Amino acid sequence: MEKYVPVLKETQLFAGVRADEVNTILGCFQAKSRIYKKEEYIFRQGEHLTHITVLVKGKLHIQRDDYWGNRSIVNVIHVGEMFGEAYVSPGSGPILNDIIAVDNSTVIFFDVRKMLNVCSSACRFHSIVLQNLFFAISDKNRKLVQKLGHISKRTTREKLISYLSEEAKKQNSSSITIPFNRQQLADFLSVDRSAMSNELCRMRNEGLLTFEKNQFTLL
Repeated sequence: MEKYVPVLKETQLFAGVRADEVNTILGCFQAKSRIYKKEEYIFRQGEHLTHITVLVKGKLHIQRDDYWGNRSIVNVIHVGEMFGEAYVSPGSGPILNDIIAVDNSTVIFFDVRKMLNVCSSACRFHSIVLQNLFFAISDKNRKLVQKLGHISKRTTREKLISYLSEEAKKQNSSSITIPFNRQQLADFLSVDRSAMSNELCRMRNEGLLTFEKNQFTLL
């Protein structure tokens, strides 16, 4: 567990906490780590969660399959990001999506009851982590609003323009790398893959962009 302290120290959840304090937190919050193989499920739709989790290695997808097997990628979890916090409050109900490892991944679980109940020693870092937790949840809500902005567009082209433009702003470059392959991008934007690929080719022919696999240049 200690080998992940440098990763945890750089996360939003532990911003402002010293490395030695992170070590203390791991014990105080009864943290546990677990390794997942590629395509293994971390959580399945319908499970009840009692832990807040942080990814310290690999990459995860939050996704949902409908009755006919059509997949929608709700979000991507990168190293250092937190997930599951929306389902740990009393009465929040079971998780509505699956969370699956895209690569071989390692996840650390924190007992939410230990996080929310300040210990008798009133550790300095405890209040900092609670404050960071609030800010992290707010940031994730903002990102979900951004995604809603993409998928609420009427046409496949408008969805692509919205998403790629946002990534260009985020990466501060007209040449960008996205965290999806073609099928995953279609699932993320809730469009048909063939229709999306055809639209990308039309946009390339019109001189709007160029692309190679998951690398795009906006012209």
